[in-house]
Amino acid sequence: MFSFLHRIGHMTSSQIIILGFIVAILIGALLLTLPFATNDGKGASFSDALFTATSAACVTGLVVQDTATYWSLFGQIVILIMIQTGGMGVVTVAVLLAILSGRKIGLMQRSTMQESVSAPSPGGIIRFTGFILKTTLLIELLGFFIMLPVFTKDFGLSGIWYAIFHSVSAFCNAGFDLMGVNAPYSSLTHYADNPVINIAIMILIITGGLGFLTWQDIRTNHIHIRKYKMQSKVILTVTTLLILFPALFFFFFEFHNLPLDERFWYSLFCSVSPRTAGFNTAQLTEMSESGTLLTIILMLIGGSPGSTAGGMKTTTLAVLAVTSFSVFSHKESPHCFGRRISEDIVKKAAAILMIYLTLFLAGGIFISLHENTPILTALYETASAIGTVGLTLGITPELGLSSRLVLILLMFFGRVGGLTLIFAALSDYHKESSKLPKEKITVG
Repeated sequence: MFSFLHRIGHMTSSQIIILGFIVAILIGALLLTLPFATNDGKGASFSDALFTATSAACVTGLVVQDTATYWSLFGQIVILIMIQTGGMGVVTVAVLLAILSGRKIGLMQRSTMQESVSAPSPGGIIRFTGFILKTTLLIELLGFFIMLPVFTKDFGLSGIWYAIFHSVSAFCNAGFDLMGVNAPYSSLTHYADNPVINIAIMILIITGGLGFLTWQDIRTNHIHIRKYKMQSKVILTVTTLLILFPALFFFFFEFHNLPLDERFWYSLFCSVSPRTAGFNTAQLTEMSESGTLLTIILMLIGGSPGSTAGGMKTTTLAVLAVTSFSVFSHKESPHCFGRRISEDIVKKAAAILMIYLTLFLAGGIFISLHENTPILTALYETASAIGTVGLTLGITPELGLSSRLVLILLMFFGRVGGLTLIFAALSDYHKESSKLPKEKITVG
């Protein structure tokens, strides 16, 4: 696929990434329309297949058909391959296949790979690709062995497939599950008080959401946190805070009717999963509006750059936060962990926030009006799509074609990234050779 993409004219790295995802989604959708992809032997409609393929490739988890009961083993394998491809990145998988086939990786391919995984430079990108593969397989294998005893006890030999599927889905922050055999669209509610499944899924979600660059930093410097790059420090700090404080909120203000041990697991899982995994152990429709709104915020923030997660990213939140603090304290430029943040990064963070909020709100308003559903429910759906999360308040299977198309576009946007799409569209953009006069404008 990689060599094919580079033969199509003089495409930029951003355009190659986008086209790669489109090709992967269309191939997956066509495979899911085959008769033996569904349990009834009729094959899925193209609408259902396209939505499912987009959700899998964009590691979202929103579904219009229950994964366990509607899709056959072949269909589930197609979905899992797309989840793995989308989680690692289409370009990463293409580069790995090119390396395994003995092809030489040129400078353009390295540059595309750099942009795909948010690496700082093309140097050492091939070694980094190998590191991504090894890290992915190791962590997913660990998750598989942890969950295997529980699933084989509950499902017999089929538990082997259940352990594989959920380990890959959790690490890739996809949120697809096979628990519809217990009850349709039930996710992990039957394992809400099971410590093994809770811990395994949460560890997989967090490790996948930290990003491969952070894991490379951890591997290189081990526990010497002072030696970590500023980005790794920011990611670890923000991730910890975004797990801790929402968990405390859920513990003290939600799930009052549960025993303390169950309340603990519910609260922690509800804090981890929205960024951006999409599994749920609690009945989401029973949450208060405050809890629902907090979940929407967590879904929009998402994971970290160069990870399997989507969303605006933890680093975007951090840059906007420290920029605000620098304004409050009358400092010339924002800084963090003894390092100054460039003006260009601040501009990109502001642009990402504006793009995400605009699409999130526009999509929610459209679905609310078109489907005649409460605005908070519709916004929950669009936050889940653009954050590539997969949580829903139950309306996804009932949505009409136009609302599904809105979610498909939001899922694609959330996985590929707003700046990637903009840079692809504005590939002919040239830096201005002259500057216009300045004039002050009052804000706030």
